[in-house]
Amino acid sequence: MVLVLALVVTGVVLGGRWLLHRPVFEVRHVTVTGLRHETTAQVLAATGLGAHPAMIDVNPGAIERDLLKFPWIARASVVRRWPDTVVVSVTEATAVAVAYGPGHHLDYVSAAGRDLGPAPLRADLPTLAVTGARGSWPFATRGRAAAYVAGRLPRAFAYQVRTVTEDRLGHVALVLTTPVRFELGLPTNLHAKFVAVASVIAHSTLVPGDVIDVTVPGELAVTAPTG
Repeated sequence: MVLVLALVVTGVVLGGRWLLHRPVFEVRHVTVTGLRHETTAQVLAATGLGAHPAMIDVNPGAIERDLLKFPWIARASVVRRWPDTVVVSVTEATAVAVAYGPGHHLDYVSAAGRDLGPAPLRADLPTLAVTGARGSWPFATRGRAAAYVAGRLPRAFAYQVRTVTEDRLGHVALVLTTPVRFELGLPTNLHAKFVAVASVIAHSTLVPGDVIDVTVPGELAVTAPTG
């Protein structure tokens, strides 16, 4: 009796798998949303969905991990909708700065410090400059603080920031187009520091070369250029 039951169960399982691999249960429709820099054709090729696999063989988790290999894709969600549709939703990263990559050309950089690929020389974003870093972006352990700050610059003065620098200790500074320099220190308490920066820009008369220390927002210090 047990043997008969086992054979029946095995037959049902095998029959079910055979049925689910019939053409009616193949991926026939793929909807991809959220793309701006990558293309649907690239997504279909990288995930294998363009080859019309059986729905039962589609592994959403594996596909999501594959999609994160694309430079611009920050998050991905894959949902199967039986009998023949897969919906792919992606969220692309936002470029917050540029940095010099291999070959001394500019690359876009995300707030997480990810290299997003080539950028034009006239990209209207601040440039990341990392003191003492060897080679080109992305650096193994450096520059993340500068990218983090660049991603949080408020609209009130973000357009005035020409360079975001990071020193060997991870201290960050903003160099404006004027040019004046704001020392932020470590990338903490940024809201208060940004409020201080905006207040100085709005209410102070600055000259090129001024250095304003907002490391402690309530105790601003201005150093005038020498010579």
